[in-house]
Amino acid sequence: GAALRRAGHRPVAASGVSDRSRRRAAELLPDVPLLEPPQVLARADLVLLTVPDDALPELVTGLAGTGAVRQGQLIVHTSGRYGTGVLEPALRAGALPLALHPVMTFTGTPVDVQRLAGCSFGVTAPEELRLAAQALVIEMGGEPEWIAEEARPLYHAALAIGANHLVTLVGQSMELLRASGVEAPEKMLGPLLGAALDNSLRSGDAALTGPVARGDAGTVSTHLAELAEHAPRMVASYLAMARATADRALDHGLLKPELAEELLDVLSEGGRSR
Repeated sequence: GAALRRAGHRPVAASGVSDRSRRRAAELLPDVPLLEPPQVLARADLVLLTVPDDALPELVTGLAGTGAVRQGQLIVHTSGRYGTGVLEPALRAGALPLALHPVMTFTGTPVDVQRLAGCSFGVTAPEELRLAAQALVIEMGGEPEWIAEEARPLYHAALAIGANHLVTLVGQSMELLRASGVEAPEKMLGPLLGAALDNSLRSGDAALTGPVARGDAGTVSTHLAELAEHAPRMVASYLAMARATADRALDHGLLKPELAEELLDVLSEGGRSR
């Protein structure tokens, strides 16, 4: 909403239930009244449904069932999981459905609007509304990427693996570095992870380095022993990622088959045999 306001649109109303969402609305959409959802739809020609994925179907059904949706009204959701099918109740009420998912992680602060510049949007729209969808994305500073309706769940899973799991992995790495005596793990990891991300985006699996890609079974076994002693909850994630890395390294010829056998033995036994 704030990004579209910057592009010249006029927000007429917003809705928020939690204190956090109300504070966010006050900061990003000052002077825009906070109303109940049916009242928002009564005022708006373009409606943004920006609720969690699991809440979206019920919200759409409820709004359509109460007659809040108007003929010709643009109804846009920002869920990565769904395409326009979830908006079918609104479509039957005469609305025009769009799915515009910004591929970005948000903080709920004004910096989010700036992050939309150059951000990809996963877009699903009926053929006759593709130009409208494209225009809205470009107005927000984004780049449209067309996603087929049936591909939305796979597309969303891919983003979750890349972004959400990355946060968990970085958090685990920082926790272990602190335990090993590093006072500023973020300074140590910043250049390393930045280079790893850049290399992987440029070169794909050819960017794999480290003991798993080298087939260094002894080092991997030592890692597992240390984790078992100091951070047992992280053993499972280490094993899962190491196995996945070994598979990719083998498939791309980076891990020599003669070294892979001992490494895979270590991983299958969780390091207990060494």
